[in-house]
Amino acid sequence: MTDIELKENINMKRFSIASLSAFVLVGTVPFINQVPGIAPVWQSTSAVAQSNNKKPQLELRLEAKKQVIVKDKEGKEVKTWEALQGQASVKPGDILQYTLTGSNKSDRPIKNLTLNQPIPKQMVYVLKSTRTSNDGKITYSIDNQRTFVENPTVEVTRKGKVEIEPAPATAYTHIRIQVPSVPGKATVTATYETQVR
Repeated sequence: MTDIELKENINMKRFSIASLSAFVLVGTVPFINQVPGIAPVWQSTSAVAQSNNKKPQLELRLEAKKQVIVKDKEGKEVKTWEALQGQASVKPGDILQYTLTGSNKSDRPIKNLTLNQPIPKQMVYVLKSTRTSNDGKITYSIDNQRTFVENPTVEVTRKGKVEIEPAPATAYTHIRIQVPSVPGKATVTATYETQVR
């Protein structure tokens, strides 16, 4: 298998992945920027995976929506999602829903696709919010990608006794989505939510 490198362009709009094996892709793309003292800014981004012959194989696209709560005619609160396009400011407490779409641009299937998504430091993962198509397996890291498990746990000491508990949302650092196969000309999608700190 060939190692894959992800090179971030300065404007955070386009990414390229070089030396892609036809069988595996690992993409780790930070999609949120923050300037100190200013609310985080959303920028729509995409990544293009290329094979050794430089023909696009898998195109990755990340889109975000912000949760908006409105009142209906009876005064009940209704949650809706508003697309964030271009650059959009968000504020602490806002919930964002990300949709990662991988489109196989070739006629051949891509086997054992692995996508790693970081949870930006300005965000907290919304527990149990990840969904995926194509029978994708979802695992999480709380140690910056050293390990991935389905249900992360932490050790907590109470009154001198060590107990194992589910990891808090603030501990999550990455989401990993593993898809056995993406057929030619097909897409795979994953959605997850974060809350702005």
